[in-house]
Amino acid sequence: MGFVRVSPELGLIFDPMKGVVSEQRADVVLYTFDPVFERIDKLDKTADDLMNQLVPDNELLSSYANRGKASYIAGLYTNIWMGFIIGLVVSFVLLLSMAFTNPETFEIVKKALGGA
Repeated sequence: MGFVRVSPELGLIFDPMKGVVSEQRADVVLYTFDPVFERIDKLDKTADDLMNQLVPDNELLSSYANRGKASYIAGLYTNIWMGFIIGLVVSFVLLLSMAFTNPETFEIVKKALGGA
């Protein structure tokens, strides 16, 4: 936060952080950190967004409103779909292994596929 010049002719400045009116000195360099604080706040929001990416039900910084559980729901549907596909592949491999080890099962599969 910067200083407020109360009287430039007399060299009086007001420090709003301390609430004190004091004399301006020539040997002291005054620098305002307002632009630095703005950039630090922006970096803080970015760091919070990086941490929110680790949890599937938190909202991200540049996402639309009320999309907090989108990653959670997408992961749920993806896992259901992948489980279904893996289950089909395992059952097909089990069916083929049963068909080639037992001749009666091979005939049942052959009839089911339309063979004579």
